[in-house]
Amino acid sequence: MRIAEMNWMMVEEYLTRDDRCVLPLGSTEQHAYLSLSVDSILAERLAIEAAEPLGLPVFPVLAYGITPYFRAFPGTITLRMQTYLSILRDILDAMAEQGFKRILIVNGHGGNAPAQGLIGEWTADHPEVRIKFHNWWNAPKVWAQVQAIDPVASHASWMENFPWTRLANIELPPEQKPMSDLEVIRQLDPKSLRAYLKDGNFGGRYQRDDEEMMKIWRVGVEETRELLNAGWAAEIRT
Repeated sequence: MRIAEMNWMMVEEYLTRDDRCVLPLGSTEQHAYLSLSVDSILAERLAIEAAEPLGLPVFPVLAYGITPYFRAFPGTITLRMQTYLSILRDILDAMAEQGFKRILIVNGHGGNAPAQGLIGEWTADHPEVRIKFHNWWNAPKVWAQVQAIDPVASHASWMENFPWTRLANIELPPEQKPMSDLEVIRQLDPKSLRAYLKDGNFGGRYQRDDEEMMKIWRVGVEETRELLNAGWAAEIRT
């Protein structure tokens, strides 16, 4: 269930019988020839498909994240770490106050990693709430499927090119881009990083067969649904 398709009375009724919900985290940043909203599109869609059969509410994706290194690519919007963590803290505070006690965060952007530190701090002050932080794209089963298809996979490469993240009438390079040096990338300022990456792909092919992509997607949905169903440490909840 999408929160966007519910009213407050429906949420209030839901909370009388369940206390789980899903919060997708994304970003708005360059993904070479793909949509600037890749991370948000994938996190939200995956969360919805995983939660729908269970009848669990999915909140709108937080579409802006921490991505200062891509600032030289137009369309990229980054939040300061302090701003981002403050927003996330406010969201969690509101969820807990209303009665959501088991929260799955489906994260679609590696730059949002500082949120994990915040969650550890936040849950220490809210012992009645359980939170799982799920980086869906590199979760064990998804990453194993990616590696089985093509181990040369990275940011803005084929592994993020799904039918719903590519743009119409955009021609993609046919060749495989050599992998960038991640140690070099970590040392570059935004303008230097753009000059180094050129189109923004870190390395790998730009697109693979859709059936291969759907294998990854199906694994991702199932792996996420498993997290919603089990492992909430219910026996120690207060």
